[in-house]
Amino acid sequence: MSVLALIGYAVGGIVFLILLSGIRFIPNNRIGIIEKRFAGKGSVKSGLIALNGEAGYQPRILRGGLHYLMPIQYVVHMMPLVTISQGKIGYVFARDGKQLDPAQVLASNATVTDFQDVESFLKNGGQRGPQRRILREGTYAFNLVQFIVITEERIYTLPLSKEEGETIRNMAQVIAERGGFRPVVIKDTDDTIGVVTVHDGPSLAQGEIIAPVVGDEPAHPETYHNKFQDADNFLRAGGQRGRQLQVLVEGTYYVNRLFGTVEMIPKTVIEVGNVGVVVSYTGETGDDLSGKEYRHGELVNKGNRGVWSEPLLPGKYPFNTYAGKVIPVPTTNIILKWIRTETGAHRYDENLTEVSLITKDAFEPSLPLSVVVHIDYQKAPLVIQRFGDIKKLVEQTLDPMVSAYFKNVGQMRTLIQLLQDRSAIQQQASSEMREKFAHYNLALEEVLIGTPSSPENDTQIETILMQLRSRQVAEEQVETYAQQEKAAVKERELREAQSRAQMQTKLTEAELNINIQTDQGKAEYQRSIQQAQQIRALAEAEAEKIARIGIAQALATEEQVRAYGGPQFQVTQQVLTRFAEAIQTSGVDVVPRVVVSGGGGEQGSSTSSNVMEGLLTMLLSERFGVMADESAKAPRSPEADALREQIRKDMEKKK
Repeated sequence: MSVLALIGYAVGGIVFLILLSGIRFIPNNRIGIIEKRFAGKGSVKSGLIALNGEAGYQPRILRGGLHYLMPIQYVVHMMPLVTISQGKIGYVFARDGKQLDPAQVLASNATVTDFQDVESFLKNGGQRGPQRRILREGTYAFNLVQFIVITEERIYTLPLSKEEGETIRNMAQVIAERGGFRPVVIKDTDDTIGVVTVHDGPSLAQGEIIAPVVGDEPAHPETYHNKFQDADNFLRAGGQRGRQLQVLVEGTYYVNRLFGTVEMIPKTVIEVGNVGVVVSYTGETGDDLSGKEYRHGELVNKGNRGVWSEPLLPGKYPFNTYAGKVIPVPTTNIILKWIRTETGAHRYDENLTEVSLITKDAFEPSLPLSVVVHIDYQKAPLVIQRFGDIKKLVEQTLDPMVSAYFKNVGQMRTLIQLLQDRSAIQQQASSEMREKFAHYNLALEEVLIGTPSSPENDTQIETILMQLRSRQVAEEQVETYAQQEKAAVKERELREAQSRAQMQTKLTEAELNINIQTDQGKAEYQRSIQQAQQIRALAEAEAEKIARIGIAQALATEEQVRAYGGPQFQVTQQVLTRFAEAIQTSGVDVVPRVVVSGGGGEQGSSTSSNVMEGLLTMLLSERFGVMADESAKAPRSPEADALREQIRKDMEKKK
């Protein structure tokens, strides 16, 4: 191989290596920033990015994959992709572009739609510096030479100088202090609103303290900024820098904190029993609604500058307290106490003290007062317009007016009259002062007067009061004795009446007893008559019965006598019966216990009984024989026959 051949191979190898060194591999999670070291067109005349192929940083970037660039002429800087976390905000700073206007703070993005196209950004009028548009969550392939992206976690940039790096870090610190890496979140439970202060745009006019509301109509998308989230639309709609009248309510807002800061303030709450009178510091100068004769201020319509004629009713309001103030006015009764040691619930009377009087008899008591006042809610703006607030009304108007009135009352009365005429003074004061209070758009409900007290180290009033008490006690005792006397008389009359009532009761009871006894006697008399008649009837019936029974027995006996053989047999029968009963009762042995006979014992006893019976029969037959014969021969009496006939008829009737 010749030397020339070796040289050719060497040159070819060198060329190959040079060509091989121009291949660049870019991972998919990174980008390549191209820097051109030399070019036939020379260097960039202005700015940082070479838009026309000059030497310098090129607008385009290399994405993932293999790329071939002329070696030595190009240098590729490997940089990461820009990542914005969920719910976070990223801020963009442009190194190249048009200069900002003197009044600008942030670069306009009205004509720029995408930060990832550097050439389009620069050719469409993109401005250098911090941008108004912010980055939401996602991953972006930015040319980090043209743009610096600031996030909460890191700063994405290709460092060019130490001074620039310090500036970017300071910007990141400011954003962090304003909470700019996170959206504005207002919860409904916080009862707060966000007051926005815009740091870009034209300044407010002379005399204005707050910027008016602009671009709040969604129907006009070219100017609708959606609560300061679109800075360019806000400024296009005529928005001004400074504190804004429009506030942020409940919701989430992605606001560029370099464009506008947000301050949280509480909502305005009007409690029940109150209204809120609005004093607006901003707005147009409206017509005076209070009339030409009212020279204490002006009332204006809602939205104009001044005191609004319509108060806020109870509720919660997203009222911007930098644009005005809301003065609460109680619509319930207000109790104002001219008492040093006591204060009402509203504390409007905390500086009031007792009214010092000089009476007609030269005493100097201190008079405690309580005045009940009511403010009509529709007249509350008039009160605020005239006095500024309720406390000024009380201290600068009501206090001197009420004190002067009662000083005049005290001069026309003695101390005793002041004490004794308290009720009349209250009624008179309520009537006379009601018109004065109405002049100030107040309704006087009632005036209450306390007990006058003496100044410190002065006991004259206490002495007078003790004398009055003693006099009153004496009068009360006299009245008590008189009442006791009347009570004694009434008690005597009562007792007499009770005694008469008791006697009358007894008389009534006695009369009733007499009537009852008379009625009972009559009843007993009638009952005895009835019993006597009953007894007589029973007796007659019994007598008739007995008579009839006797006659019947007699007739039966007669018939028996006739049936048994006449009276002799009847007498013999009765005698034997009575004789047997007598022997049985006395227990006398008529017949000897031992009878001597020839036969046996039983036969002997039977024989003796028969002998005895035969003996008695013989004796009696001889005595009564004559009588039996006479009875049989005697004729029957006519009465017996008539009675017998009557009984027979009665028995037949019964049958």
